[in-house]
Amino acid sequence: MARNQLSLKSECQRYFFIVYIIFLMALSGCENNNFSDLNQYIARVKSEPKESIQPLPKVIKVESFEFKLNKQRDPFEAIDQYEFPNTSIDQSDINGVKPDIKRPKEELEAFPLESLKMVGTVITKSILWGLIKADNGTIYRVQNGNYMGKNYGKIINISTNKIELLELVSYKPGFWREQHAVLMLIE
Repeated sequence: MARNQLSLKSECQRYFFIVYIIFLMALSGCENNNFSDLNQYIARVKSEPKESIQPLPKVIKVESFEFKLNKQRDPFEAIDQYEFPNTSIDQSDINGVKPDIKRPKEELEAFPLESLKMVGTVITKSILWGLIKADNGTIYRVQNGNYMGKNYGKIINISTNKIELLELVSYKPGFWREQHAVLMLIE
């Protein structure tokens, strides 16, 4: 039994030795001192014409500007920290132009005027109605006196090819001005 173990042990050592020899032979086959392909590539790269490096762009000197406040708001101060001039007197009373903020808003006042499109007209009971398509795809029926757009736009005239509005635009806190706008019929 001990002899069987010895022969088994020596037989394992023999197989291990044979595998080791085969591994060394395979490894030595990987050794190759032939770098001709690498040398050819290096020679080809060196023979190509060299491109010149573009010069850096010239630095443009920016002239400094000193901001003088002159009773104006500091542009670097947050607006919510800035105190507006005393507007205890409603300045819009001077020219009589101001929006009626107490009236209920109409549906088309939720959309900017640029997103609304006139798509047609319809006459019902001798009243000419305009058809307006909003950007949500809904078509609304409007008549003179209705409001639309974000700037309190009141419809003052409807014809078969356009709708005229009078908008109120704030150009300064407490100051409003009237502005005409037109929606043309889209063909």
